[in-house]
Amino acid sequence: MIEIKSLGDLSLQVSFGNQISEKIQREIQQFIRGLEEAEIKGITEWVPAYSTVAIYYQPERISYHDLESWIKRIYTSAIKMNDEQRLVYEVPVYYGGTTGPDLAYVARYHQLREEEVIRQHTSKEYLIYMMGFVPGFPYLGGLPPNLAVPRLEHPRSSVLPGSVGIGGNQTGIYPTDVPSGWRILGITPLKLFDLDRPSPLLFSAGNYIKFHSIDFKEYKRIQQLINNKTYTLKTYKREKDV
Repeated sequence: MIEIKSLGDLSLQVSFGNQISEKIQREIQQFIRGLEEAEIKGITEWVPAYSTVAIYYQPERISYHDLESWIKRIYTSAIKMNDEQRLVYEVPVYYGGTTGPDLAYVARYHQLREEEVIRQHTSKEYLIYMMGFVPGFPYLGGLPPNLAVPRLEHPRSSVLPGSVGIGGNQTGIYPTDVPSGWRILGITPLKLFDLDRPSPLLFSAGNYIKFHSIDFKEYKRIQQLINNKTYTLKTYKREKDV
Protein backbone atom coordinates (compact mmCIF):
# COMPACT_ATOMS: atom_id res chain seq x y z
CA MET A 1 0.00 0.00 0.00
CA ILE A 2 1.20 3.50 -0.74
CA GLU A 3 1.64 6.41 1.65
CA ILE A 4 0.96 9.97 0.48
CA LYS A 5 2.31 13.04 2.24
CA SER A 6 2.63 16.72 1.45
CA LEU A 7 6.03 18.18 0.55
CA GLY A 8 4.74 21.75 0.69
CA ASP A 9 2.26 23.88 -1.22
CA LEU A 10 3.28 22.65 -4.68
CA SER A 11 4.25 18.99 -4.32
CA LEU A 12 3.55 15.71 -2.59
CA GLN A 13 5.35 12.40 -2.19
CA VAL A 14 4.00 8.92 -2.90
CA SER A 15 5.92 6.26 -0.97
CA PHE A 16 5.82 2.62 -2.10
CA GLY A 17 7.81 1.23 0.82
CA ASN A 18 11.04 1.75 2.73
CA GLN A 19 13.41 -0.52 0.85
CA ILE A 20 15.13 -0.80 -2.52
CA SER A 21 13.66 -3.71 -4.45
CA GLU A 22 12.76 -4.72 -7.99
CA LYS A 23 9.14 -5.32 -6.91
CA ILE A 24 8.78 -1.72 -5.72
CA GLN A 25 10.49 -0.45 -8.86
CA ARG A 26 7.98 -2.34 -11.03
CA GLU A 27 5.08 -0.83 -9.05
CA ILE A 28 6.57 2.65 -9.52
CA GLN A 29 6.92 2.19 -13.28
CA GLN A 30 3.35 0.90 -13.58
CA PHE A 31 2.11 3.81 -11.47
CA ILE A 32 3.95 6.31 -13.69
CA ARG A 33 2.38 4.78 -16.79
CA GLY A 34 -0.99 5.27 -15.13
CA LEU A 35 -0.15 8.92 -14.41
CA GLU A 36 0.83 9.47 -18.04
CA GLU A 37 -2.38 7.92 -19.33
CA ALA A 38 -4.59 9.86 -16.89
CA GLU A 39 -3.30 13.24 -18.15
CA ILE A 40 -4.38 14.99 -14.94
CA LYS A 41 -4.77 18.73 -15.40
CA GLY A 42 -2.56 20.64 -12.96
CA ILE A 43 0.32 18.15 -12.63
CA THR A 44 3.53 19.75 -13.88
CA GLU A 45 6.13 17.05 -13.21
CA TRP A 46 6.87 13.83 -11.37
CA VAL A 47 10.24 12.58 -10.19
CA PRO A 48 10.70 8.87 -9.38
CA ALA A 49 13.34 7.67 -6.92
CA TYR A 50 14.22 4.25 -5.47
CA SER A 51 10.96 3.84 -3.54
CA THR A 52 9.08 7.14 -3.95
CA VAL A 53 7.59 9.42 -6.57
CA ALA A 54 7.46 13.18 -6.00
CA ILE A 55 4.60 14.87 -7.85
CA TYR A 56 4.57 18.62 -8.50
CA TYR A 57 1.28 20.34 -9.19
CA GLN A 58 -0.51 23.68 -9.54
CA PRO A 59 -2.88 24.14 -6.57
CA GLU A 60 -4.92 26.70 -8.51
CA ARG A 61 -5.81 23.96 -11.01
CA ILE A 62 -6.11 20.91 -8.76
CA SER A 63 -6.42 20.68 -4.97
CA TYR A 64 -4.28 18.46 -2.79
CA HIS A 65 -7.28 16.30 -1.84
CA ASP A 66 -8.43 15.86 -5.44
CA LEU A 67 -4.91 14.92 -6.49
CA GLU A 68 -4.68 12.47 -3.57
CA SER A 69 -7.91 10.81 -4.75
CA TRP A 70 -6.55 10.55 -8.30
CA ILE A 71 -3.32 8.98 -7.04
CA LYS A 72 -5.15 6.32 -5.04
CA ARG A 73 -7.31 5.38 -8.03
CA ILE A 74 -4.32 5.24 -10.36
CA TYR A 75 -2.33 3.09 -7.94
CA THR A 76 -5.23 0.65 -7.51
CA SER A 77 -5.49 0.27 -11.28
CA ALA A 78 -1.73 0.18 -11.84
CA ILE A 79 -0.99 -2.75 -9.54
CA LYS A 80 -3.50 -4.84 -11.52
CA MET A 81 -1.63 -4.22 -14.79
CA ASN A 82 0.39 -7.00 -16.34
CA ASP A 83 4.02 -5.99 -16.00
CA GLU A 84 5.30 -5.37 -19.53
CA GLN A 85 8.44 -7.08 -20.77
CA ARG A 86 11.52 -4.97 -20.13
CA LEU A 87 14.35 -4.08 -22.48
CA VAL A 88 17.97 -4.92 -21.76
CA TYR A 89 20.51 -2.45 -23.21
CA GLU A 90 23.78 -4.07 -24.25
CA VAL A 91 26.59 -1.75 -23.18
CA PRO A 92 30.09 -2.36 -24.59
CA VAL A 93 32.90 -1.57 -22.14
CA TYR A 94 36.66 -1.40 -22.63
CA TYR A 95 37.95 -2.54 -19.23
CA GLY A 96 41.29 -1.59 -17.70
CA GLY A 97 44.04 0.47 -19.27
CA THR A 98 44.34 4.20 -18.65
CA THR A 99 40.54 4.57 -18.91
CA GLY A 100 39.96 1.86 -16.29
CA PRO A 101 42.54 2.82 -13.66
CA ASP A 102 40.89 1.08 -10.71
CA LEU A 103 40.35 -2.37 -12.20
CA ALA A 104 43.58 -3.62 -10.61
CA TYR A 105 42.55 -2.18 -7.22
CA VAL A 106 39.17 -3.96 -7.29
CA ALA A 107 40.92 -7.21 -8.20
CA ARG A 108 43.44 -6.85 -5.36
CA TYR A 109 40.75 -5.83 -2.86
CA HIS A 110 38.81 -9.04 -3.48
CA GLN A 111 41.85 -11.23 -4.23
CA LEU A 112 40.61 -11.91 -7.73
CA ARG A 113 42.21 -11.85 -11.14
CA GLU A 114 41.26 -8.84 -13.26
CA GLU A 115 39.60 -11.18 -15.76
CA GLU A 116 37.37 -12.52 -12.98
CA VAL A 117 36.31 -9.01 -11.96
CA ILE A 118 35.32 -8.35 -15.58
CA ARG A 119 33.52 -11.69 -15.83
CA GLN A 120 31.47 -11.00 -12.73
CA HIS A 121 30.73 -7.39 -13.67
CA THR A 122 29.43 -8.50 -17.09
CA SER A 123 27.44 -11.46 -15.73
CA LYS A 124 24.41 -9.50 -14.48
CA GLU A 125 21.41 -7.66 -15.89
CA TYR A 126 21.33 -4.46 -13.85
CA LEU A 127 17.96 -2.83 -13.19
CA ILE A 128 17.85 0.93 -13.86
CA TYR A 129 16.09 2.23 -10.76
CA MET A 130 16.11 5.88 -11.76
CA MET A 131 17.93 8.51 -13.80
CA GLY A 132 19.89 11.32 -12.11
CA PHE A 133 22.13 13.05 -10.63
CA VAL A 134 23.28 14.55 -13.93
CA PRO A 135 21.31 13.99 -17.17
CA GLY A 136 21.76 10.44 -18.42
CA PHE A 137 23.26 8.87 -15.28
CA PRO A 138 21.59 5.48 -14.55
CA TYR A 139 21.27 4.33 -10.93
CA LEU A 140 21.74 0.58 -11.20
CA GLY A 141 20.89 -2.25 -8.85
CA GLY A 142 22.23 -5.79 -8.81
CA LEU A 143 26.00 -5.46 -8.36
CA PRO A 144 27.45 -8.80 -7.21
CA PRO A 145 28.22 -8.34 -3.47
CA ASN A 146 31.81 -9.53 -3.82
CA LEU A 147 32.59 -6.64 -6.19
CA ALA A 148 31.60 -3.90 -3.73
CA VAL A 149 34.54 -1.65 -2.80
CA PRO A 150 35.08 1.53 -0.75
CA ARG A 151 34.93 4.82 -2.59
CA LEU A 152 38.10 6.82 -3.15
CA GLU A 153 39.35 8.67 -0.08
CA HIS A 154 40.02 11.70 -2.28
CA PRO A 155 37.58 11.91 -5.23
CA ARG A 156 38.88 12.68 -8.69
CA SER A 157 38.14 16.19 -9.95
CA SER A 158 36.62 14.65 -13.10
CA VAL A 159 36.20 11.39 -14.99
CA LEU A 160 35.83 10.83 -18.72
CA PRO A 161 32.33 10.64 -20.22
CA GLY A 162 31.36 6.98 -20.47
CA SER A 163 33.41 5.93 -17.43
CA VAL A 164 32.03 2.77 -15.80
CA GLY A 165 32.63 2.52 -12.08
CA ILE A 166 31.79 0.98 -8.73
CA GLY A 167 31.02 2.98 -5.60
CA GLY A 168 30.18 0.94 -2.50
CA ASN A 169 27.60 -1.62 -3.59
CA GLN A 170 26.51 0.30 -6.71
CA THR A 171 27.72 0.43 -10.27
CA GLY A 172 26.97 3.03 -12.93
CA ILE A 173 28.08 4.98 -15.98
CA TYR A 174 29.06 8.65 -16.03
CA PRO A 175 27.51 10.51 -18.98
CA THR A 176 29.80 13.53 -18.69
CA ASP A 177 33.03 14.70 -17.07
CA VAL A 178 32.06 15.26 -13.42
CA PRO A 179 33.88 14.75 -10.10
CA SER A 180 33.73 11.17 -8.86
CA GLY A 181 34.77 9.12 -5.85
CA TRP A 182 33.93 5.84 -7.55
CA ARG A 183 36.44 3.19 -8.65
CA ILE A 184 36.62 3.33 -12.45
CA LEU A 185 36.77 -0.08 -14.16
CA GLY A 186 36.58 0.98 -17.79
CA ILE A 187 34.82 3.11 -20.36
CA THR A 188 32.00 2.75 -22.87
CA PRO A 189 31.96 4.62 -26.20
CA LEU A 190 28.18 5.13 -25.89
CA LYS A 191 26.83 8.66 -25.45
CA LEU A 192 24.37 8.50 -22.57
CA PHE A 193 23.05 12.03 -23.11
CA ASP A 194 22.87 13.76 -26.47
CA LEU A 195 20.67 16.77 -27.23
CA ASP A 196 20.94 16.04 -30.95
CA ARG A 197 18.91 12.84 -30.55
CA PRO A 198 15.08 12.87 -30.61
CA SER A 199 15.25 11.39 -27.10
CA PRO A 200 18.39 12.81 -25.42
CA LEU A 201 18.52 10.07 -22.76
CA LEU A 202 19.91 6.77 -24.03
CA PHE A 203 18.37 4.70 -21.21
CA SER A 204 15.11 4.77 -19.27
CA ALA A 205 14.25 3.70 -15.73
CA GLY A 206 12.62 0.30 -15.35
CA ASN A 207 14.74 -1.32 -18.06
CA TYR A 208 18.07 -3.12 -17.63
CA ILE A 209 21.73 -2.79 -18.60
CA LYS A 210 24.02 -5.71 -19.50
CA PHE A 211 27.72 -4.87 -19.82
CA HIS A 212 29.96 -6.79 -22.20
CA SER A 213 33.71 -6.57 -22.57
CA ILE A 214 35.37 -5.28 -25.76
CA ASP A 215 38.98 -4.61 -26.72
CA PHE A 216 40.40 -1.18 -27.53
CA LYS A 217 40.13 -1.70 -31.29
CA GLU A 218 36.41 -2.42 -30.98
CA TYR A 219 36.01 0.56 -28.64
CA LYS A 220 37.47 2.87 -31.30
CA ARG A 221 35.35 1.27 -34.04
CA ILE A 222 32.11 1.82 -32.12
CA GLN A 223 33.19 5.33 -31.17
CA GLN A 224 33.66 6.16 -34.86
CA LEU A 225 30.23 4.75 -35.73
CA ILE A 226 28.67 6.85 -32.98
CA ASN A 227 30.44 9.98 -34.19
CA ASN A 228 29.10 9.23 -37.69
CA LYS A 229 25.62 8.62 -36.24
CA THR A 230 25.52 5.14 -37.76
CA TYR A 231 25.63 3.06 -34.56
CA THR A 232 22.51 1.30 -33.31
CA LEU A 233 22.34 0.39 -29.63
CA LYS A 234 21.72 -3.33 -29.25
CA THR A 235 18.86 -4.44 -27.02
CA TYR A 236 16.92 -7.60 -26.24
CA LYS A 237 13.77 -8.47 -24.34
CA ARG A 238 14.37 -9.62 -20.80
CA GLU A 239 12.83 -12.85 -19.61
CA LYS A 240 10.07 -12.12 -17.10
CA ASP A 241 10.71 -13.07 -13.49
CA VAL A 242 8.93 -16.26 -12.50
